[in-house]
Amino acid sequence: MNGRVDYLVTEEEINLTRGPSGLGFNIVGGTDQQHVSNDSGIYVSRIKENGAAALDGRLQEGDKILSVNGQDLKNLLHQDAVDLFRNAGYAVSLRVQHRLQVPNGPIAHRGEGEPSGIPIAMVLLPVFALTMVAAWAFMRYRQHL
Repeated sequence: MNGRVDYLVTEEEINLTRGPSGLGFNIVGGTDQQHVSNDSGIYVSRIKENGAAALDGRLQEGDKILSVNGQDLKNLLHQDAVDLFRNAGYAVSLRVQHRLQVPNGPIAHRGEGEPSGIPIAMVLLPVFALTMVAAWAFMRYRQHL
């Protein structure tokens, strides 16, 4: 493994309806308390069980929230971001960046029951090719007898 980590970054619009416990997640980050080095963005630190975000299912811990109801979250103090969420109203639209780690290199962690990662065609194709060559050689050999 070469030590490099690759990520697949996607963005999604998530609409949540505020419930009894608010939007159902906690945030970290801001210009005054960076969660990620050299990034003052706002990140989801916790999804509350049975909250609006958990029931929706798309927002995940570690997601970066880019905007709330169209308002950009760049360069905000943490408390200003908290206030923005609290005052966002009943129906809240979030622009979210998901960052998924992509396995890199020949050695990647695999959970129990997951395939080895080598497609069966990668094994069967060379075996088939060798079988065909052997059959052709055998037929040529038999013709010369």
